[in-house]
Amino acid sequence: MEINMSDTMKTVSIARKIQRPTSRQFIDLLFDDFIEFHGDRYYGDDGAIVGGIASFEGQPVTVIGIQKGHTLDENVACNFGQPNPEGYRKALRLMKQAEKFHRPVITLVNTAGAYCGIGAEERGQGEAIARNLMEMSRLRTPIISIFLGEGGSGGALALAVADTVWMLEHGMYSVLSPEGFASILWRDSSRVEEAAELMKMTADHLLKNHVIDRKFTESPNGLEKDMPYTTDQIRAALEQTLPELMQLPTDELLQKRYERFRQYGEFTE
Repeated sequence: MEINMSDTMKTVSIARKIQRPTSRQFIDLLFDDFIEFHGDRYYGDDGAIVGGIASFEGQPVTVIGIQKGHTLDENVACNFGQPNPEGYRKALRLMKQAEKFHRPVITLVNTAGAYCGIGAEERGQGEAIARNLMEMSRLRTPIISIFLGEGGSGGALALAVADTVWMLEHGMYSVLSPEGFASILWRDSSRVEEAAELMKMTADHLLKNHVIDRKFTESPNGLEKDMPYTTDQIRAALEQTLPELMQLPTDELLQKRYERFRQYGEFTE
């Protein structure tokens, strides 16, 4: 029996597809000479965060992505794309290194949210996210964030305090999942579709409300079947935007980043 879904719920379903390309697949298509770095120098390595240095059209860049898997084993290895504190600290370590050498930072976001297990809380999950927000707000090198699929709460925001934020057509960004919204607000998880509509979480809603700055379309055949359809758009945008951001004086770059986030407050429908 066919189940009719709203456009928003269709986007949620597509963003969560297990076949949806991962951050590492985007890195391999968009960048050259990627060298992955590991560990946060405090506790350990986190498979949910993949990051390192690479080259984009001859420009050295730092790339950091939240990694999901296509199989059960892959998802267990990367904790289903839910970073622990050491993952966010690894990301921050790479961002501070990028700042030192004035490399632009490109983050790829695809997570239902930060991991909320006991160990993560014991190791300071909240502090790790908050520190990333603070440090990214004043990082003295350009930052571009691209939402590939899910963007859940602080777990996504911890890699999205950027000079410009982009999103794929079937991406989403919200304070929590629509299931969580329905359960908390109405104590009724069956109202998930209503919750999704109210949350204005899709690329079109977010673009209209200036939460994101650009949307990239996906192939009608599906992103997983035709990645170049979308990555060619991203490459063209990076070719245009990276030089513009790199040429800005640092103080002006930081002021524009500050103003970008200070504009939030009044949203349209």
